[in-house]
Amino acid sequence: MKKIHILILIVVVAAIGVIMSLSVNTSTYAGFSEASAKPGREFHVIGKLSPGKPIDFDARKDANSFSFYMLDDKGNEMKVRYTDSKPQDFEKLDQIVVIGKMKDGEFEAHKMNLKCPSKYNNDQLPEGSQDKSFEAGVN
Repeated sequence: MKKIHILILIVVVAAIGVIMSLSVNTSTYAGFSEASAKPGREFHVIGKLSPGKPIDFDARKDANSFSFYMLDDKGNEMKVRYTDSKPQDFEKLDQIVVIGKMKDGEFEAHKMNLKCPSKYNNDQLPEGSQDKSFEAGVN
């Protein structure tokens, strides 16, 4: 075998190894029902807080863990345990994306992306926000 053939074979094997290692830990967007069906796999679940359900957080007991109930985008409710500190104004969030796996009948999240509510509603815009006189050249 020529040296060029050995080099090409090594490059092909390395490329296959890289592709396989990247595909093993990929997570996908899903609902709680799909995450329940595949408990060992990591998922991103989009949803919002369940209205009227408690948020269990006790900083004296464990400041780096709390749990809450969440509705996914299909309306399925699940208890979520988050293994990090509780974000400020968590109760006011519009949307939550939790990233984690199912464990013991709960969704155990290790990361969370938050979508906060809009700072201003259309009827509560600050005075002068529609005023364009601040633009250059307008008197």
